[in-house]
Amino acid sequence: MTLAKTIAADLLAIEAVYVKPEAPFTWASGIKSPIYTDNRVTLSYPKTRTLIEDGFVSVIRRYYPEVEVIAGTATAGIAHGAIVADKMNLPFAYIRSKPKDHGAGNQIEGRVFAGQKMVLIEDLVSTGGSVLAAAAAARQAGIEVLGVVAIFTYELPSAQSNFQATGLNLHTLTNYSQLIRVAQEEGIITEQGLALMQAFQKDPNRWQG
Repeated sequence: MTLAKTIAADLLAIEAVYVKPEAPFTWASGIKSPIYTDNRVTLSYPKTRTLIEDGFVSVIRRYYPEVEVIAGTATAGIAHGAIVADKMNLPFAYIRSKPKDHGAGNQIEGRVFAGQKMVLIEDLVSTGGSVLAAAAAARQAGIEVLGVVAIFTYELPSAQSNFQATGLNLHTLTNYSQLIRVAQEEGIITEQGLALMQAFQKDPNRWQG
């Protein structure tokens, strides 16, 4: 079993991901969705957590061997990023969604210097908006952002175009396509459910279940 398939199966088993194509969820954006993801749950399961962090380390060493600092996005990427930084014996920082409105007004927390090479860690990518905003803040501070790694992506067309527009690469441990295949194999969704989930992936803004 591949790492992507194993992690997808784990996410379903620990209920970090719920799939209900016939009874859709409503995201904060108002989008109706057949899937809801809360990867913070993975932190409570040592086996899955270790699988994820070791996967991150492997991806970073393969694609970004020159990395000098690991950063997590606030808040979901902080814990994963800190564990990965520890495993790689690298400095760690995290990036807020916006600068603090008090004190020094920091947006980047930690000791990071202009010119350093950074990899950003995120738990989940939908449109990519939050992690790309964090990357923009790092770049504004003179940091070289090598790329983004995440546990899971919905593989939405908007995310692909957003990453292309910024010139940043995204590597994920598993993805929507893999997850729905596993869900079908394990009998979590029916053939009809699979069709509904595939339709959502193609056009999430118009999908109504």
